[in-house]
Amino acid sequence: MWPFDAVDWVMLSIPIAYLFILVGSLYTFSSIYRKRKAYRAASLEPWFPQHLQRDIYLSLLHQEDPKVPDSILKAALLRRATEDISRIIQVRSQKQALQVLLQRGSVGDDLWQRFQRAEKEIEDELRDVVQEANAFAPNWGQTIFQSASELSQNNLLRQRLDEILSTADSERQWWDTRRSQIQSELLGELDQDKTKSPKEGSVAGSVAGSFRGTKTASDDDAVLVESGGPAEKTGKGKKKKGKH
Repeated sequence: MWPFDAVDWVMLSIPIAYLFILVGSLYTFSSIYRKRKAYRAASLEPWFPQHLQRDIYLSLLHQEDPKVPDSILKAALLRRATEDISRIIQVRSQKQALQVLLQRGSVGDDLWQRFQRAEKEIEDELRDVVQEANAFAPNWGQTIFQSASELSQNNLLRQRLDEILSTADSERQWWDTRRSQIQSELLGELDQDKTKSPKEGSVAGSVAGSFRGTKTASDDDAVLVESGGPAEKTGKGKKKKGKH
């Protein structure tokens, strides 16, 4: 006889079937979730625009008739590395701020996934540029980004200089307008001083005249006091008449 009868086999097959169904459903759910996540990540807008310098370099590299000289390919690769330098600077400067915003819930997971994908693309791009540089010259991959950084700084300085020169005309017009306003204000103040000067002269003349009159009267009084004055003479005359 079998140790288990049919009822026991049925009772044992139920949990086994349940486990198979559970594992299958979990696997199906995880596979569908991964596919949707990959499709969603692929459908997200890229963080950076199209890499034109990379496309130009690859087009020149695969051109066969006529074959592009190595000097032009090196220049195109250096321009590609220069664009990579600018993108690295943007990624490093934006990563910390984006992490803070993500922790606060100010941005969604889609933006963070876009950023992570851009960061991975940059890493792959740098590795590819180093390999291409070493293919042209040994150990050039170690110094190509230093040269690209200097070229990027020169480009930034040139752009800044172009911006300053573009605003030179407007700045000159503003200064000319401001100078004319200042000149007109100064001329207006001078005209006001000229109109006020005759009145001030007449007032000063009257003050000076009164000062002269006061001074003359005081001088006359001083002369009378020193000479004895008419009052003292009259008194002396009265005293002489009294004696007689």
